[in-house]
Amino acid sequence: MSEKSDKHEKSVKSEQSRLAVFKTYKLYVGGKFPRSESGRVYEVTAKTSAAGEGKWLANAPQSSRKDARDAVVAARKAFGSWSGATAYNRGQVLYRVAEMLEGRRDQFVREVADAEGLSKSKAAAVVDATIDRWVWYAGWTDKIAQVIGGANPVAGPYFNLSSPEPTGVVAVLAPQESSFLGLVSVLAPVIATGNTAVVVTSEKAPLPALSLGEVLATSDVPGGVVNVLSGRTAEIAAPLAAHQDVNAIDLAGADEVLAKELEIAAADNLKRVLRPQPVDYFETPGIDRLTAFLETKTVWHPTGSLGASGSSY
Repeated sequence: MSEKSDKHEKSVKSEQSRLAVFKTYKLYVGGKFPRSESGRVYEVTAKTSAAGEGKWLANAPQSSRKDARDAVVAARKAFGSWSGATAYNRGQVLYRVAEMLEGRRDQFVREVADAEGLSKSKAAAVVDATIDRWVWYAGWTDKIAQVIGGANPVAGPYFNLSSPEPTGVVAVLAPQESSFLGLVSVLAPVIATGNTAVVVTSEKAPLPALSLGEVLATSDVPGGVVNVLSGRTAEIAAPLAAHQDVNAIDLAGADEVLAKELEIAAADNLKRVLRPQPVDYFETPGIDRLTAFLETKTVWHPTGSLGASGSSY
């Protein structure tokens, strides 16, 4: 055997005996990657078309009520600077997320395929649509104010101007079956308009969302603007719905029974509530989710006296 073939054989044996490095999935809170404070994890398995459990994928952190409260604190801390940033700047940041996802496309195709039981080609279509969804909302950040704001005609010597402002901290329950495209479709409009978010991932398929946290951390999104929690949806959502410093909640990932319970809890501090509704996430979205978590501020200003010759001061 030649020296060259001997080295090749040793290299092949070395590769075969190498142990793979398993990925440790963590929460994303305040721009950092903590484990759940409870130390709990739960098994995540691949979704298969056949009956029975799929293959083991990872142990995901099982968030506690304390994790939910910590995420709200981080979101509130980040709200001032994020809502105060220019709409154009927020658009640049969202577009940067799309850029980073494009670079990690293959990873997300694998994760979405396992999470949702899709073929590679269908998973690729989901990931491509998700990247495009970030671009879509990036383009709306500096346009939504012109669409839903403006001057109002009033009877009197006044200027009357209405402009949208972000609601504040929004809890987002990600769709259960659409672990990536659905997640981004409910998250992107929240932060595009200047809100900060606490996201509860799909319970059975949290891995694409947890990996998204890694993308957000390297995409100029300030820490705390998006906080990602995995675990039992009902367990995490209950304290978020009752939290006095959460201003709104999107119930996209709640079933009928849980949604009713969370609506009752949210009424205590008059949270805005977006009820679950059937959505085809592949369809081009309108502006409904952009406007769902906006408040309207109206400013009055006197114009002076109005006479036949016009206004005067």
